[in-house]
Amino acid sequence: MALIALTMVACNSSTSIEQSAAQFEQQIEPYRQALKNVGLNVVVVKDNQIVYTHSFGYKNLETGELLTDSCLFRIASISKSFTTTSLLQLCEEGKVSLATDVSELVGFAVRNPKFPNTPITLEMLLSHTSSICDDEGYFTLDVINPQVNKNYAQCYRDYAPGSGYEYCNLNLNMAGTSLERLCGERFDQAIKHRVLDPLGLYGGYCVDSLDNKRFASLYENAQYAEDTIDMSELYMGVYVCEDEFAYAPRSERIQAYQFGYDTPVFSPTGGMKLSAPDLARYMMMHMNYGTSPDGVRILSEQSSKNMQTPRSSDENYGLSLWKTDLYSQGVVLTGHTGEAYGMRSAMFFNPEEKYGFVVISNGALDNYEELLTQAGLADSPIGTGDILTVTLRLLYNNFIVQ
Repeated sequence: MALIALTMVACNSSTSIEQSAAQFEQQIEPYRQALKNVGLNVVVVKDNQIVYTHSFGYKNLETGELLTDSCLFRIASISKSFTTTSLLQLCEEGKVSLATDVSELVGFAVRNPKFPNTPITLEMLLSHTSSICDDEGYFTLDVINPQVNKNYAQCYRDYAPGSGYEYCNLNLNMAGTSLERLCGERFDQAIKHRVLDPLGLYGGYCVDSLDNKRFASLYENAQYAEDTIDMSELYMGVYVCEDEFAYAPRSERIQAYQFGYDTPVFSPTGGMKLSAPDLARYMMMHMNYGTSPDGVRILSEQSSKNMQTPRSSDENYGLSLWKTDLYSQGVVLTGHTGEAYGMRSAMFFNPEEKYGFVVISNGALDNYEELLTQAGLADSPIGTGDILTVTLRLLYNNFIVQ
């Protein structure tokens, strides 16, 4: 009788997932059409396991190739959490602490000239409370190195380090450099050996080491594109393919690589390439406070909870993870988003209830209020939002609220 009861529960659960999936797929399609979504990968984790994956639309508009679950995306700012995860591993190993002065880690003075006696710590970098900004750029450490850039002071805001918040990519490129110098291993290899390989994930920061046939093409709205627009080359009338930039080979730059300084070549702040299902598996490790569902421990529970603890009350941002109820009807989820080259990504999870979502889009229009109003969708219970917002809300409503 017990076996029969368990079988019935499993069947009912499977039927519930199938019904949720069918309803979600029906509901998301009008939004995809209205926002001219190129392609969309979604993953749902429930009861600590992946219960649903689906790929919508195109991997490449020029060839007509369809998106699949095995496609790799440059996931942008979710990448920051991989850098932070590895640095917290080093904290556990006693090689560094969150209180360490960044000047000791990167090899030159890192001081806000308006507050020269206030150290900028590793914790400040990872929580975006360092007073550092991206005004001079972030693709090279030259911008903040006072020995190289006479305008380095423009990299700092007017408030004291630790007293304010500003999201800043340079913070994490400096953190990645610190990781490389502490490990004695090139940044991309350190992440591979410390996070990806133990979790059995295929991906990485080095384009040249990955199968480029698996890259999903990324499509930016033409008005934001980085190259000169030839109107005859637009896709769907509005998009430019940004693969040339998003997946640019690093071979030549790596040949002249200066260890412990040229780390931004790999973009610790946004350069991870990963599939949606593998991103979900990585998410589950954080959801389980440092341990994968099959028992592989990457971080201590204390370190993992530390990552998820907000440092800034208004933004609720911790160490490369933040908390929000934007997508989940007042229920706070933990995670991160990413945006680059037209790609938008999100991973959000509930560590207590053991559910979460991964969403990756490789192209969608940004004027969503106008487009969803025109499509008659603006007054729906989902409300208005970009492709990530509406997708996450629909996933939450269908798979969690039901």
